[in-house]
Amino acid sequence: MNYLFIHQNFPGQYKNIVRHLVDRGDRVVFLSQPNENRMAGVRLLAYRPARAVTPGIHHYIRDYEAAILNGQAVLRACMALKARGFRPDIVVGHVGWGEMSFVKDVWPDVPVLGYFEFYYRLAGSDVGFDPAVPATIDDGPRLRAKNSITALALDGVDWGQTPTRWQWSRFPDHARSRITVLHEGIDTALVRPDPTARFVVPEAGIGFRPGAPVVTYLARGLEPYRGFPSFMRALPAVLRRRPDAHVLIAGQDDVFYGRRHPSGRSHVQAMLDELGGRIDRNRVHFLGRISYERHLSLLAVSAVHVYLTYPFVLSWSMLEAMSAGCLVVGSATPPVAEVITEGETGLLADFHDPAAIAERILEGLADPARFAGVRRAARTLIAERYDFRSVVLPRYEALLATLIRGDRPAENADCRPLA
Repeated sequence: MNYLFIHQNFPGQYKNIVRHLVDRGDRVVFLSQPNENRMAGVRLLAYRPARAVTPGIHHYIRDYEAAILNGQAVLRACMALKARGFRPDIVVGHVGWGEMSFVKDVWPDVPVLGYFEFYYRLAGSDVGFDPAVPATIDDGPRLRAKNSITALALDGVDWGQTPTRWQWSRFPDHARSRITVLHEGIDTALVRPDPTARFVVPEAGIGFRPGAPVVTYLARGLEPYRGFPSFMRALPAVLRRRPDAHVLIAGQDDVFYGRRHPSGRSHVQAMLDELGGRIDRNRVHFLGRISYERHLSLLAVSAVHVYLTYPFVLSWSMLEAMSAGCLVVGSATPPVAEVITEGETGLLADFHDPAAIAERILEGLADPARFAGVRRAARTLIAERYDFRSVVLPRYEALLATLIRGDRPAENADCRPLA
């Protein structure tokens, strides 16, 4: 079989399924904007938009023009593939940046499965959630214009997938009827508790093993969308009451979602300036971006792992933390509450309440044995609902096969991670 995958940042959400297809002998071509990631057996082709977004274009349509430019670049890459004799049996790709918009203009009779990650709403989601960034009169029109990318994608795909039930619920009715809830899956055989793990912070000359009072925080960017300010404001109480605790923070000092700090400083520097001497830099370690191997070691030594998020896309890192047997203190926001049940598979706290977050962290540090069952239950839940090999893969293969046959999938049949 010939598979064409499209994502601006290879491999994106497709690491597990692409590796499986390659291992079983299928031909996989992947279109992506240039990056350093590689995977054996995958023919990786780069595309680039023809130009940048028009300077000074109306801010309601800046993202839409970027999407059109991305779609045009992918259109041309697909035409070049077709000219060289390549015809996919199915095209699979992320719709959020416009890349999937015009694939059907190259191969009208080839099924297309789009990854629909998020539909923007003025209420009940990320916009207006943070009191520090109140919604403005421009946000409603801006979000409607941004959702036009999704509307264009719906016209250009045969079917869609989205990773969680809450994300699915954000889409309008006419879209939900064509989108299956299907997470990309967690490799629970790889991401698992490791009592032999050791995590070293070379700059501090210190290492940690499972059982140490280590608080961990992991995000792509250290930014408000992932609750970084709330987490930092919780730390003085934790450090004061647990003088033996260390905090390991992994992530880039950058913004990937939302806005930069209004002062021009990074969010990390702004929080360090705000908290001053209440943060003991000998016990709070900023690790920057870490390798995946160190990512797994970080989770393995965690006594309490903190995951906070706006009502927005749920990160893989939270599910991986649970798969690794971490005690997760999560924000009581809908994406997290879909997975974590308070006191059963983790602990929940108000995103906006650093004192409450600190109390949950301290609760977890105070009596690790008390939460051994919660850790086991967290891993069991991930294995039962999100394990790639035993749960996700059979559903993924069934969905792909249905589309390749030219049949219409049953709406959400067997593909929802929740019962």
